[in-house]
Amino acid sequence: MKYVIIGNSAAGIGCVEGIRKTNPKGEITLISSEPHHTYSRPLISYLLWGRTDEERMKYRGDSFYSDNNVDARLGVTVTKIDRSAKTVTTDGGEVIPYDRLLIATGSNPFIPPMAGLDSVEKKFTFMTLDSARALEAALTPDARVLIVGAGLIGLKCAEGIRERVAKLTVVDLADRILPSILDKAGSEIMQKHIEGFGVDFILSDSVKEFEGSTARLNSGKTVDFDILVIAVGVRPCTALAAEAGLEVNRGIVTDVRCATSDPDIYAAGDCTESLDITTGQKKIMALLPNAYMQGECAGINLAGGEAAYDKGIPMNAIGFFGYHIVSAGAYDGEEYLETDGANYKKLVTRDGLLKGFIIMGDVRRAGIYTSLIREKTPLDTIDFELIKHRPQLMAFASNSEKRKKFTVKA
Repeated sequence: MKYVIIGNSAAGIGCVEGIRKTNPKGEITLISSEPHHTYSRPLISYLLWGRTDEERMKYRGDSFYSDNNVDARLGVTVTKIDRSAKTVTTDGGEVIPYDRLLIATGSNPFIPPMAGLDSVEKKFTFMTLDSARALEAALTPDARVLIVGAGLIGLKCAEGIRERVAKLTVVDLADRILPSILDKAGSEIMQKHIEGFGVDFILSDSVKEFEGSTARLNSGKTVDFDILVIAVGVRPCTALAAEAGLEVNRGIVTDVRCATSDPDIYAAGDCTESLDITTGQKKIMALLPNAYMQGECAGINLAGGEAAYDKGIPMNAIGFFGYHIVSAGAYDGEEYLETDGANYKKLVTRDGLLKGFIIMGDVRRAGIYTSLIREKTPLDTIDFELIKHRPQLMAFASNSEKRKKFTVKA
């Protein structure tokens, strides 16, 4: 059996490990446009901040490919999938056959049309090791940096470079920072924290045009800068799948087994749509833990095993300048709020289930809340009043099987 994996990040690695759980001998060829050993993308801000190095960024050890008998083709791009011939073609003209294929092409930075962008000399994105290296080479102690985008990528970039530049300004059209994961109250807490490290925010505004090293905003304000970082979002890399005739919406359409509309082709990670169990809707959930779980599920099924990716939820565990957030699920329902200035907790319940939460500051044991959502645990079967205030396994004392499950996952 010949397995081909397109992609070398969390989903691709999960697929390798899923295959090897079921088939220790099949041929695995892994192809990636990036020339690097697999690494953890969320750590690139810590690389620039000086809190880690490229060796510690590796997602798996140096011997991962050899240990799993993987033919890793790094720095190679797949340009075509031929479903009838069951081959992929690379940018070097090589044609590689497959019996089963995984598409884990991830996402690319979205660069919206902005007037005058071509006039900006030093402009960067911030998603890959190479983009971080390029940005780092441009940094100087007297540089003024403008980041367009106050979401996860933009603020991680701000964290990584703030101590290395003179001035840093973040502009976003939204009325608050981190709008995809925080409510208004949580956003205000985090914004105040980040401002304490010398980051300036201009919100509810956007760039109208660039004139060299000046950004003119729709409000009439101007921002002078030396370095521009564009971090307004990402777009799933679906072109290969679409050109091969697979079903694609915003992302590649997959089922609970991570299979596409072709039974021999699977897809996982940021390039896919999957079911959010908190809303019942299919959406793109571009998160590293989800990508790994999808990849592992796909790998097991590719190799003839049985696995289901049926507990997908939006989830983030992230920190900015030492202040941490864990959020998960959906925020539509009855709210329970708890705050003391330094910490913030919001739990959202609906139909007798925990549907979502935001925890900021002290995030210890947030995994218990995550498991409640993933397992769809009826709240009347546990001591939820205790868990609201102090998440602990004692709340499951009346249900030993449930307690055992949470001991493993929390």
